Amino acid sequence: MKKVLLVCSGGMSSAIVVKAIEKEAAKENMEIVVKAIGTGEYDEEIRQGWDLVLVAPQVRHRLTVFKEVADELGIPIDVISAQGYSPMGGAKVLKQIKSLI
Repeated sequence: MKKVLLVCSGGMSSAIVVKAIEKEAAKENMEIVVKAIGTGEYDEEIRQGWDLVLVAPQVRHRLTVFKEVADELGIPIDVISAQGYSPMGGAKVLKQIKSLI
């Protein structure tokens, strides 16, 4: 099972994206856990054994800060494209996840 941490502004808008990713993963019988958090939770949550960090487009300007910690822990990190960050973007984000882990 793969664990993906999704970081957005407050952790709320990405709940829709989480559902879309989980729906696509279920279609492929892929076991995945996706958790959305706000930027304020990042420093503590990233240390809880995640396989990948995805950053929402609206907080990509903080990627450098997030990447420092992710790199220190050996966790891949990437920004979700604007096209993937939507209720219909689950397949696109799942493809991105599979390419990173």
